[in-house]
Amino acid sequence: MNLTTETAKKWFLAAGREIQENKGYLSELDQAIGDGDHGHNMARGFSEVEKKIASETYEDVGGVVKDASMTIISKVGGAAGPLYGTAFLKASGVWKNKSTLSDEEFAEGLKAAIEGIAKRGKSEQGQKTMLDVWIPVLEEAEKGSIDVHQLVRTAKEAMEKTKDIEAKKGRAAYLGDRSIGHLDPGAYSSYLLFEALAEAVDEEGEESNG
Repeated sequence: MNLTTETAKKWFLAAGREIQENKGYLSELDQAIGDGDHGHNMARGFSEVEKKIASETYEDVGGVVKDASMTIISKVGGAAGPLYGTAFLKASGVWKNKSTLSDEEFAEGLKAAIEGIAKRGKSEQGQKTMLDVWIPVLEEAEKGSIDVHQLVRTAKEAMEKTKDIEAKKGRAAYLGDRSIGHLDPGAYSSYLLFEALAEAVDEEGEESNG
């Protein structure tokens, strides 16, 4: 996978489109087990990310991701803002001063992001949260040569498995075993994020080949 500064920018713009298209469904998922506003919060925040980064010129991947992270922290409401914002802020530190990421560097950034999410959310894998997607994606990325479409397949499978997990974190935890049978909205938006990454990598590849 070739992740350049320009690809990183395309990634967040594509993520905004994905979330905008799915905001109703994300909020529907959240209505079943949470506050019901996940999709609309994420869509509002990522539209602010687009405003922030679209016309900026960046020297490195870390710069794009840091700007996105700070915007997410300040503009995305609910629990999602601090969690996604922290994830990207931690990743941006690893990707600072790098105009192109190797597969290994990409995985290192993902690992830092996951540590940020776990610490901020006081959560771990298996508790029906976004970590149930991010951790399997990291494990796939750490295998070596990254196939971005395999990352998406991994993210999708992991997201679908959250349906069978009992929630242990957030408002969903109050439902106990009644949370089983529902997809986790944070896991679903995480899956959309990795789908957007594949879109950005493909788009960049087409432009460089064209």
